Amino acid sequence: MGQDQTKQQIEKGLQLYQSNHTEKALQVWMKVLEKSSDLVGRFRVLGCLVTAHSEMGRYKEMLKFAVVQIDTARELEDANFLLESYLNLARSNEKLCEFHKTISYCKTCLGLPGTRAAAQLGGQVSLSMGNAFLGLSLFQKALESFEKALRYAHNNDDAMLECRVCCSLGSFYAQVKDYEKALFFPCKAAELVNDYGKGWSLKYRAMSQYHMAVAYRLLGHLGSAMECCEESMKIALQHGDRPLQALCLLCFADIHRSRGDLETAFPRYDSAMSIMTEIGNRLGQVQVLLGMAKCWVARKALDKALDAIERAQDLAEEVGNKLGQLKLHCLSEGIYRSKGLQRELRAHVVRFHECVEETELYCGLCGESIGEKNSRLQALPCSHIFHLRCLQNNGTRTCPNCRRSSMKPGFV
Repeated sequence: MGQDQTKQQIEKGLQLYQSNHTEKALQVWMKVLEKSSDLVGRFRVLGCLVTAHSEMGRYKEMLKFAVVQIDTARELEDANFLLESYLNLARSNEKLCEFHKTISYCKTCLGLPGTRAAAQLGGQVSLSMGNAFLGLSLFQKALESFEKALRYAHNNDDAMLECRVCCSLGSFYAQVKDYEKALFFPCKAAELVNDYGKGWSLKYRAMSQYHMAVAYRLLGHLGSAMECCEESMKIALQHGDRPLQALCLLCFADIHRSRGDLETAFPRYDSAMSIMTEIGNRLGQVQVLLGMAKCWVARKALDKALDAIERAQDLAEEVGNKLGQLKLHCLSEGIYRSKGLQRELRAHVVRFHECVEETELYCGLCGESIGEKNSRLQALPCSHIFHLRCLQNNGTRTCPNCRRSSMKPGFV
């Protein structure tokens, strides 16, 4: 298969994929991979296969094709292709919750000599790195990476990248419990979809609607949360987007739990858990088990709650997610207090405070924890975050954590 025929077949596969004929598209691309001798064409089709398997939640297959793409890039001896393939390798590991590997591959991308692709892909590298840092609950580093990604998006007029970064920032602020910003950023993403997204994949609309649903639930606006989540789920079902379906099912379950409708919440958690396990989203499994544990606590079934917590703790430690561990220790603390088991209670209190220290989830001005309750936060240029009220009251000109100047406001 020559260059021209390879290009035609890749384009045919793209048209099938965009028309939701995913399996037919995969068959076309696999034939190109088997028959084409054109290295550039093979590289491009491997990129298509990486993207398709990512959106279907077939993360192990995604990783497999990313590894083959690296080998092809090396044969081509082109730094631009190498950068793109390392980014796909980073993304594959991000999806599989291998966050340390993701960061390592992102650093490899950033360490490559100057390439034409760097201006286009640098923002995506920073975004993937930020998502990995967020997965590890390294909040300052996550925010710093998201800010870099935003700068790339603004400097290159890349509204699509900006949309993705805004969704990640929504997740960031949902985790540190600034619910106003947790809603602001996905709303900004939805605006970008409305203004520029006519030719975009519907996944961008679905993604923004999902993050809005999460924020609305946290704010207690359960009707709006359900509406946004239903819109996101509708698109996810149309496109066979298994990862987003799992997240929506988790959000539905959390909404029902917030309403006190535990009978409806449990089956949603079970369905979410099934997909999360199937695709290998271990961090998602932690979130599902945490929600289920809260349901069992509400039902006074404390032993079942502890069983769910133990499973979640193993997974959270496995992927290195400190915030998940912190939440689980906090929930365990309440359970052991009600059981009157002082030794177990003390152990979880100690681990809770250790997690707070490790995540730096405290305000350097007042010393109080960040993330215990909904609070308005502000980031300084160094990406350290503080209570907004503390910054306003103290009028500090340097960051209390790292002593860098805080004369200019942070990005987000």
